Amino acid sequence: MERRHEQSADTRICHDSVVSPTPAAAILAGGAARRFGGRDKSRLLVSGRAIIVRQIDVLASIARPVFVVGGDPARFADLGVPVHADRIPGAGAIGGIYTALVISPSERVIVVACDLPFLTAPLLQRLVDLAATADGAWIRGPKGVEPLVAVYQRAAAPAVRQAIEAGRFKAADLGQVLAMAELPIEAVAAFGPPERLLANVNTPDEYARIQ
Repeated sequence: MERRHEQSADTRICHDSVVSPTPAAAILAGGAARRFGGRDKSRLLVSGRAIIVRQIDVLASIARPVFVVGGDPARFADLGVPVHADRIPGAGAIGGIYTALVISPSERVIVVACDLPFLTAPLLQRLVDLAATADGAWIRGPKGVEPLVAVYQRAAAPAVRQAIEAGRFKAADLGQVLAMAELPIEAVAAFGPPERLLANVNTPDEYARIQ
């Protein structure tokens, strides 16, 4: 697949900075959590610790900087990480991915949703490695790809923006415009039970099962 190399003003600004070989990491926390009654899923406790705190600890072991995309900065003031507003408000998860790429000082960016409590550094590092020769890397499971347990190349930002401007808001469809490496679910099992590693908290019932 042909890669896109056009640069928006946002990406040119970011690309003028010094590039770090260490990946950056973005936690997407701008969703409305309608199926959870608007409750802040990132602050739900799992084994006595907030999900987002667990994520920051894992991400900080392999990425720098770690930052949050979306949401009110005051919500995350106690975490000690930068918080960035969505560059394209209302675009959903794909908008969060775009913002992460524009903000990142690193060529590769780990992108995760804020409701995944059991991610591990070895699994995410494997995706970082896979993304080295592609536009990014994500997991493919029985239900399709996981665009919010993924790594993206910062250079993919223009293609992501073009998808948004074309009204293609489904993050899982980014494989149509990006050359994404894939980690099959069978390979995820080498890092632990996939159903645990990829467990997320979209509804109160899922939270009860995780607990």
